[in-house]
Amino acid sequence: MAKAVYGSRASEPYASRASRAEEAAGPRYRAESQSFQTAEDIIPIAELKANMSEIVRQLDARPRPLVVTLNGKPAAVVMSPREYDRLAYQSRFIDSVAAGLADVQAGRTYDGEEAVAELLGELGVKKPRRSRSAK
Repeated sequence: MAKAVYGSRASEPYASRASRAEEAAGPRYRAESQSFQTAEDIIPIAELKANMSEIVRQLDARPRPLVVTLNGKPAAVVMSPREYDRLAYQSRFIDSVAAGLADVQAGRTYDGEEAVAELLGELGVKKPRRSRSAK
């Protein structure tokens, strides 16, 4: 028994439904730098179950994560491992920059000579002496 879900045609393969972006595109929402389309990016869990292997194979080609709904409410987000790694790296980078800015605000900074001296001390290397000709 074919069942139409969210305006899609159940008889069409998942790939062809997704390629009809302009025809079925719902309102677009901006999330950071990526556009979010409700007609393409949200699917009910029943559709995910019915087309799991096809959807998973196409994750790398998707420009955005896929939101899975349960009883009409968001329940999960499915994305490619590459996209997950990108988001995790971006989050770590932003956290590192925020920590660095907090250190600057708190005055926890070193000038170049202090940093070199501390590193050499941690490595157990004596600071090189300047030659008399360099003075």
